[in-house]
Amino acid sequence: MNSIMEVRDLAKTFTMHQQQGAVLNVLRDLSFDIVPGECLVLHGCSGAGKSTLLRTLYGNYLPASGSIRIRHDGQIIEMAGAEPRQVLDIRRRTMGYVSQFLRVIPRVSCLNVVMEPALQRGVAREYAHERAQELLQRLGIPERLWLLAPGTFSGGEQQRVNIARSFMVSWPLLLLDEPTASLDDANSAVVLELVAEAKAEGTALLAISHDQTTRDAMADRYLDMTPKELANAC
Repeated sequence: MNSIMEVRDLAKTFTMHQQQGAVLNVLRDLSFDIVPGECLVLHGCSGAGKSTLLRTLYGNYLPASGSIRIRHDGQIIEMAGAEPRQVLDIRRRTMGYVSQFLRVIPRVSCLNVVMEPALQRGVAREYAHERAQELLQRLGIPERLWLLAPGTFSGGEQQRVNIARSFMVSWPLLLLDEPTASLDDANSAVVLELVAEAKAEGTALLAISHDQTTRDAMADRYLDMTPKELANAC
């Protein structure tokens, strides 16, 4: 297995218990690989299941069927049905996730929020502090905010803190869900620089973006997720 992740015949359904048990087939028979140093961008109209795919790969959703195999710590791990301790360890050291929303413990400072992934890996606090400051500066977070809790920040500021936190350490695989959605052009450019730097270090990325310019700047390949019945509507 040369890829960092292999997905085979993946399916995900949701049962709507409050609507007479209606079943939604969101993902159907998806198969693809992700290799180090590339960015695979998900393509498809709204409702194609792009965010659902990321959450399923990350272990937030249990797939209905199929296989998600990830290379972790020298072993191949099947994510579908993995033990919770395995999933947590994979999230700590192998697979990062930039979501659209910052979820943090209240009253923890911005600087400590950004540093946490490095400290969890045993990185020296002095180095983590310097790296966090560098990222916050690049992403335009004023120094006067660094010791404040990011729960008080604007949506765009929280998104930039989220991005700084996610790029704090190197990941074999990084999932990106609309990383520039709340950002201006200058900060979007910084995110694209961070993506390029991560790819140069060998990180594989799987990304969603509704902005054509961002997609084209990130993508090495596209995965078309539009179901046949929606193709004419997109």
